[in-house]
Amino acid sequence: MGSIATIILLQKSQKFRTEVANLLFLRVSQSVHRVKSMNLELSPLQDPKGDILSSPNLKPFTFNELKNATRNFRPDGLLGEGGFGYVYKGWIDEQTLGAGRPGCGMVVAVKKLKPEGFQGHKEWFSEVNHLGQLLHPNLVKLIGYCLEGDNRLLVYEYMPKGSLENHLFRRGAQPLSWAMRIKVATDAAQGLSFLHDTKPQVIFRDFKAANILLDSEFNAKLSDFGLARAGPTGRLTTRCDVYSFGVVLLELLSGRPALDKTKIGVEQNLVDWAKPYLSDRRKLFRLMDTRLEGQYPQKSAYVAAVLASQCISEAKRRPQMSEVLTILEQLPAAKYANSPGPSPFLNSPLRNSHPSPLNISPRGGSSLPSFHLKSPK
Repeated sequence: MGSIATIILLQKSQKFRTEVANLLFLRVSQSVHRVKSMNLELSPLQDPKGDILSSPNLKPFTFNELKNATRNFRPDGLLGEGGFGYVYKGWIDEQTLGAGRPGCGMVVAVKKLKPEGFQGHKEWFSEVNHLGQLLHPNLVKLIGYCLEGDNRLLVYEYMPKGSLENHLFRRGAQPLSWAMRIKVATDAAQGLSFLHDTKPQVIFRDFKAANILLDSEFNAKLSDFGLARAGPTGRLTTRCDVYSFGVVLLELLSGRPALDKTKIGVEQNLVDWAKPYLSDRRKLFRLMDTRLEGQYPQKSAYVAAVLASQCISEAKRRPQMSEVLTILEQLPAAKYANSPGPSPFLNSPLRNSHPSPLNISPRGGSSLPSFHLKSPK
C-alpha cells in the first residue's frame, strides 16, 4: 500500500509541475507577444533608447564650433528664450557648415538647452528625431545638432521675420494685411497637413502663433517639435491639432490672443468671446481686427470664420487638415472681394461632410448645409 500511495503522490506531483510549467510558458508567451506588439507600434520617428536616429540631413556639430559660431553665446546675439532653452544668432560656412566669422556665411539660429530639467532633455531628442527625418517647405529646417557631455544644442535655419505671435500681438508691430494673414494660415495648414499625412501620422501637439516662424518672404514654417508624437494614441489624435489651428485662425481674424488676462469676463478667452460672432454673419465685423481698417474681402472673411468655427467644434465634427487646406487655397486675398459669384466654399469637400455652424436649427439639430454667402449687411 505504501508503494502505491507513493506512486500516486509522485504522479500528482509530476502533473502539478507540468501544469505550472505550462502556465509559466503561457505567461512568458503573452509577455513576448506584448513586447512584440509594442515594438511594432513604435514609430520610425521614435527611439526607445533616447538616441539620435541616423539622418543624412543633419550635421553633428562640436560644442566649440557652435561656441565660435555664436561668439561664445553673447547676450547681444540672444534671439529669444523658451521654457527649455535659449536661442542665439550664429554664422556657419555655407559649404562646409563649419563655424563662420560673425557677419559672414549663412545665418543660423542656435538653440541651447538649459542644463537642468529631464523634460527638456526628452523634448530635445523628439525635436532632433522628427525634424531630422521630416523635410517640407513649411517645417523649419534643422541643420544639425550638438550632443556633447551635458550640452544639447540644435542648429536651425534663421527665420528673420520672427514669430507670428510677435506680428499679431507685440506692441508697436506693423499690422499684417489680410493677404498676409491668409498666406500665413495657408502655409501653416500645409505644414500640419503634411504631418498628418505622414505614415505614421505625426501629431504636432503644440500648434500656436509662437511656433509659427516667418522667413524673409513671410513664408510660414512650423517650429518646436518637442511635443510632437506619432499617433493616434488614445485621445491624442490629429483632431487636437485641428482645434489648435482653429484658434490660431481666430487670432489671425481678430488680432486677439487666445488668452488675454487683461480682459474681463468672457473676453479673456478668445474662443468663448468669438463664438456668437461666428454664428451670425451680420455680426462678423465685430470679430475682425480693427487694424485691418475694413480692408478685406467680406466673403473670404466669412468663409474663414466658418472654417475656424468648424475647427473648434466638437472633435467628431472637425474637418481634416487636408480639407482645411483645400478651403484656404481657394481664398486668395482679393479674388473674391466684392464678387457677385458664389463662395469658393460651395465646391469644397467640407460642404457636405461638415455642416456650417450658421445652419443650426432652433432645437439644436443641424440643418442641411447651404453656403450661399451674402455680404454681411
